[in-house]
Amino acid sequence: MTLLHIIARGKIARSPEAELVVRYEKRLGWPIRITELPETGGKVADPLSPCRTVLLDERGKAMDSEQFAEVIGRWRDDGVREVRFVLGAADGHSDTERDAADMLLCFGKMTWPHLLARAMLMEQLYRATTILAGHPYHRSG
Repeated sequence: MTLLHIIARGKIARSPEAELVVRYEKRLGWPIRITELPETGGKVADPLSPCRTVLLDERGKAMDSEQFAEVIGRWRDDGVREVRFVLGAADGHSDTERDAADMLLCFGKMTWPHLLARAMLMEQLYRATTILAGHPYHRSG
């Protein structure tokens, strides 16, 4: 099964947002890894191949939950072993990082705090996996 890997700058520590992340992590029926990096620098292990990279970025595409689930499902069905979701530092991602990404994704035009964005991403990953499983958690329309 495809590994969902969240790579985030900064530590989430003990907070209400961290509790949400843990709650969705426990409920997620897919393998998940969360890697926290310092605000600058830090390395992540080489990705599993094949891998897709999604940057959470203000310039990204806004999707509804079904569209997001469709992308995740397509990558899973194509044999992608790892999908990396990267939350950048306070200054965002570089043009080089954007150009190298497979997809830029945004949660609307508003600015979201990093901790909240991480919790929102976890919820959307949970929602996407339940949509793909045909679970009644999500009701379209």
